[in-house]
Amino acid sequence: MAERALRKLSFPRYAEYNCALKYITEQALGCKYVMPPVLTRRTMELGAKHSPEFVCTPFKTVLGSMIEALEAGADTLLMTHGLCRLGYYGELSDQILRDLGYQFEFINLAEYDMSRKKELLRVIRRINPKVNPARCLAQFMEGLRMVEYLDEVTAEYYKGRGFDPTGGYDRAYRDFLTAMFTARGRADVEQGYRAVKSALGSIPLDKPAQPLRVGIVGEFYTVMDAFSNLEIEQKLSDMRLEVHRWMNVTNQFLHYNGQRNMHIKIADLCAYEMGPTATANIWYARECAERGFDGLIHIKSASCTPEIDVMPVLQNISTDYKIPVLYLTYDAQTSDVGLQTRLEAFYDMIAMRKKVF
Repeated sequence: MAERALRKLSFPRYAEYNCALKYITEQALGCKYVMPPVLTRRTMELGAKHSPEFVCTPFKTVLGSMIEALEAGADTLLMTHGLCRLGYYGELSDQILRDLGYQFEFINLAEYDMSRKKELLRVIRRINPKVNPARCLAQFMEGLRMVEYLDEVTAEYYKGRGFDPTGGYDRAYRDFLTAMFTARGRADVEQGYRAVKSALGSIPLDKPAQPLRVGIVGEFYTVMDAFSNLEIEQKLSDMRLEVHRWMNVTNQFLHYNGQRNMHIKIADLCAYEMGPTATANIWYARECAERGFDGLIHIKSASCTPEIDVMPVLQNISTDYKIPVLYLTYDAQTSDVGLQTRLEAFYDMIAMRKKVF
C-alpha cells in the first residue's frame, strides 16, 4: 500500500496509553497513527465550548482531543465504548464534529460486540482490508504487552518517586515513555521495559520504614489521566507519600479477576452493581483499609452518577476502619491552586494521625 493511501487514524489522548495505540495502529493494522497533541487548557476549552452543558468532564476532554487530532491531519477517529453514558458518547461526539463541519470516518466500537472474534475481525477489516489477520493478532498482543508494562512501571514509579532524592526515578520514567512511543517492534518494547526496571531497581531511596501510604480510587478516565486530575499522583509523591492506584487498563480489562469475585469480598457493603467501576473501587478501598493505609482519595468528574453512588459506601469504610477519605470532584473550572491546598491539608491530617496511632 502506498504511503499516500495509508489511513490516518487517531484516538483521543488518554494518559500515556496512546503509545500502545500508536504501536497497534502502525505495526498491527498497517496504518498511520496521528498522535493527538498533549492535553492542554485549549483542549478542555474546545471540548467544553461544543459539549452539552451537563455532560461529564471526560466527554469534554475527549471531544477537544478529537478536534485537535483532526486539526493534526487525522482522517479516521476511533472511539471506545463503555458501560455508563460512555456507550452513547461515540454517537454524540460524531454528530457534534460533523455539525462543526469536519470530514472524517468515525469507527465507534460501541457498534460492535468486541467479545466476539468475528466482530473484532470486522473492525480490523474496516480499518485495513489488506491486513494479515494472523500477523495483526501477534502485533496486537505485543501492543497489549506494552500496556501491561506501562501500568506495572507507572505503579512502581509512584510508589517510590517521593523518596528519590536524586531525580533518577523521573529520568528513568521519561526514558521509558520515550522508548514506548518510539518502539517499532517487540525487541524495542522489551528493551525499554528491561532498561526501566533495571534503572528503578538501582536507585537508592530515602524511604522510612513506615511511609505514609495513600490509596486512590475513582472514575476510570479522571483517576488515570494526569491532565484530568491535575497530576495528583505527582503532587502526592512530591509530599513524600507512597501512592497506590489499582484502577488501570491492565487490572480493569486484561487481568480482571471477575466482578462476581469482587462482590464476594464486599457483599456486606453493596448488594447490587452500581456502575462500571463501582465494584472495583469499593473492593480496592476496603483492601487499602485492611492493609493499614493512612488515607484514601476518591476522584470523580462532575456529573459522574456511578461514582456519586460509591461515596456513601466509602464513608462506611472510613467509619468502620477509621481511615480518612478525601473526595475530589473535577470539572472544567477546577483550580490547581485549590487542589494543592486540599492535598496539603489532607497530608497534615494523616501525618498527625499516624503520629498518634
